[in-house]
Parts: sequence; C-alpha cells; structure tokens
Amino acid sequence: MIRAADLAARFNLEVRGDGETRVEGVGTLAGAGPGQLAFLANPKYRSQLAASSAGVVVMREADATGFERTALIARDPYAAFARIAVLFEPVPVHAPGIHPSSVVDASAHVAPDAHVGPFVSVGARSRIGSGAVVGPGCVIGDDCVVGAGSELVARVTLVTRVVLGQRVRVHPGAVLGAAGFGLAMDAGRWLNVPQLGGVRVGDDCEIGANTTIDRGAIEDTVLEEDVRLDNQIQIGHNVRIGAHTAMAGCSAVAGSAKIGRYCLIGGGAGVVGHLEICDKVVVTAMSLVTSSIREPGEYSSGTPLMDNRSWRKNAARFKQLDRIARRAGNVGQGHD
Repeated sequence: MIRAADLAARFNLEVRGDGETRVEGVGTLAGAGPGQLAFLANPKYRSQLAASSAGVVVMREADATGFERTALIARDPYAAFARIAVLFEPVPVHAPGIHPSSVVDASAHVAPDAHVGPFVSVGARSRIGSGAVVGPGCVIGDDCVVGAGSELVARVTLVTRVVLGQRVRVHPGAVLGAAGFGLAMDAGRWLNVPQLGGVRVGDDCEIGANTTIDRGAIEDTVLEEDVRLDNQIQIGHNVRIGAHTAMAGCSAVAGSAKIGRYCLIGGGAGVVGHLEICDKVVVTAMSLVTSSIREPGEYSSGTPLMDNRSWRKNAARFKQLDRIARRAGNVGQGHD
C-alpha cells in the first residue's frame, strides 16, 4: 500500500483531502473501490465522479471543486495516472544467464547479466546487451544487436542486421528484419531485388505483437527514439518513422515513406510509399495517405459509416460527380 501523500510527493502532485488514504491498486472511475486510485481526464466522465467509490482520484484542479474525498491534482491526469499505475504492475524477475535449451553461436556475445530464456537461438556475431531479456522461443539471426535493458517478450524474430537501442520492448510474434518487398519485372517474370540493408530501432521504442518491420533494400529501415507501434502493423523497407510517433493497430506504411516526429496514425490507416509526412500530423483511422503532407494538422479520407441503403445511393451519386462538375463548368462558361 502507498499513502496518497507519498504519491503526491513522488510525482509532484498536490494532495487535496486526507493524505493518509492508502492505495493498493488502480481502477476505472466507475469500477474502482475504496482502496484503489482512479483518474478523471475527460470532462464527459465528470458525472461519474459523485458515484465513484475510488479512494483517491487524480484530476485537474477545476474538477476538484466540491469533491469531498482525496484528490491528487495534476496538470495532465492521464499522464499522472500512467506513472502511478506502473507502481502496481507486477514485474517478473528474470535471472541472469542462458537457459540450457538455448543455442548461442560461438561468435555471439551475451552480457553476463542478460537473461536468455528457453529455446532461444542467437546467430553469428550478434550481441545481447546488459540487462536485456530475451524471452522463450525468440530467434535472433546474424549481426543483430539487442540493446541494454531491452526486452523481447516471447517468440520474437530478428532476422538479420537488426539493431535495437536501449530499453526497447518487442511483443510476441513480431518479426523485424525480414526481406522487404522488392521486385523487378524482367521478361514477364518477377526478380527478387536483394534486401541488403537492416533495421535500426532507437531507444525506448515499443513494437506490438505480430507487427512486421522489413529490412531496407540498401539503406536501413529506421525507427527513431520513442516510437510506439501497436499490434499487427506493417512497416515496409526503407521507411523512416520520426521520434515520438505512435501508430495504432493494423496500419501500414509502404516502402520508402517518411513519417515525421510526434505524428499519430490511426488504426487501419495506410501510407503510400515514397511520400513524406511532416511533423505533428494526425491521420485518422482507416484513412489512406496518397500524397505527401507538408503542413501539421489532422487529416482524414473515406466516407463516414451510414446505413447500407444510404451508402448505396451515395455510391451511385459518386459516379456522377465528374459529369456534374463538367456540366457545371460548361454552364459557368455559357456553353449549356
């Protein structure tokens, strides 16, 4: 248990009410009990505050007026909650050493305090840094680096020439460094273009389950520091993603596209290859980016959800837009 006053001191928050209130876990505003901490970040949930049983609530000062239980005042309640919740997350202890069922190439180097779990394969000239954790069933190919404090949770594959920075976390089933989709047509048949580059991932990145990041054709595919990728994302060869960008599940970026810093890419969105997105761009879910974006802002494409009957009518009208536009132009010029 942790006192509310101790949380306030640790995370530079202001305590309102009884600082002796004990916190033993976290919960939602609607579901938390007296021994739990919740948060109020979105004003639309303000109506739940009076009925909440949470012993402590993290909130903005404006929302604390009239609140009779213990509050922790934060400029950004959600970020404060995230920092506090880490204290209650069970962290498994990984003993240093290499499990006897794992196979490590003689030319590879594993730091003495790193953990290599069962049924792991480590290829030639690869290096596993200090305090790194390689979970069960992972495959690390040749010439790879797992940086200090990084974690491959389980069944992660680093194919070849993959370099992870420090404190990178990769979730189960992810594949980094597979051959990019490089093809050349010759005499009616496809030729595979050799993918000679690698993948470089900066410090503090997180890569979701079953996400794939292809290695570059000549130069590397690059994720700068603190990039966050959700599950089931496809990153094509030679893509570059700027620092602090986050991408939601099932989004995809085609080869050689460049995404700037502090961007947000919504779920299921697609980015066409060989274009650029500048810093601080939001692409909403299910959008398709077909041309470069050079101004920060929020961008969307597609049509909103509607009942099928209305959609079919509108789809028929879409086909007439070009004819209607041409006719309107002719009317404006006096040719009708």
